[in-house]
Amino acid sequence: MTIRPFELSIIIPAYNEAESIGAIVTAIQFRHPNAELIVIDDGSSDKTAEIAKQAGAAVHRHPYNMGNGAAIKSGIRASHGDVLVLMDGDGQHDPDDIEKLLCEMSGYDMVVAARTGSDHATLFRGVGNQLCNWLATYVAKFKIVDLTSGFRVVKSDIARSFLYLLPNTYSYPTTLTLGVLRTGRSLKYVPVQIHKRKGGASNISVVRDGVRFFMMILKICTLYSPLRIFLPVSAAMFFTGLLYYFYTFMAYSRFTNMSALLFLTAVIIFMMGLISEQINQLRFERSDDGICPERDESS
Repeated sequence: MTIRPFELSIIIPAYNEAESIGAIVTAIQFRHPNAELIVIDDGSSDKTAEIAKQAGAAVHRHPYNMGNGAAIKSGIRASHGDVLVLMDGDGQHDPDDIEKLLCEMSGYDMVVAARTGSDHATLFRGVGNQLCNWLATYVAKFKIVDLTSGFRVVKSDIARSFLYLLPNTYSYPTTLTLGVLRTGRSLKYVPVQIHKRKGGASNISVVRDGVRFFMMILKICTLYSPLRIFLPVSAAMFFTGLLYYFYTFMAYSRFTNMSALLFLTAVIIFMMGLISEQINQLRFERSDDGICPERDESS
């Protein structure tokens, strides 16, 4: 996809990335001199902001560390381009790959750089990401290759439409990916090589952020397709009750209170899913009328 001058904005969130940010900004400016280049300094304690500014980027500073997702949201709000490139400032993403992603934008609303299995920092993190990919694939009914990749190109109007949903944490790629897919927009994955992170260790906690990613998937699922969550839980309760009833009938020739409780719980969960589905439909109708729901962004 050919991007005309001043239509492309490149947003880089950075927190204590003084070691890498200067080289990244310089490389991007050499390859995309007409792009709007924005670095969001998320309360760094080093010279990240000064180095990025000296290299030629427009720098916006947070007064304190608000989170990677908060930095991305600040960058989206400050941008003016029709197409946005979101990438990290730690040196893992190669500026040469920006053009590779842009070339795939024709006909798509978002293009995401997909890491290979060997590109994950640890085996445990790679397994965790794969589990999240499988769950997200079930939610979105679309094969998710890399749910948590922070390197992507997206149309600005689409990114802005999801600002109220994006969290302030590292799980913003999860929300943006599932939001795009569950609202009927198109997405493509492009394999890229991820480089070793420069500077200190990653701020991502495998346990803390892994649980957060999982909860975010469930939240987005119940937001866009509630029955994908409620129906399996209801079915599990129903068949558990059926098996328990079969056991108690064969063993004691009786229908127990536990079986009744499991059947009743299955019905309640199913009805809650139907109600959630109706609320979801009403929300979409309000959005189609130009009414954007509000959300507390403190998450």
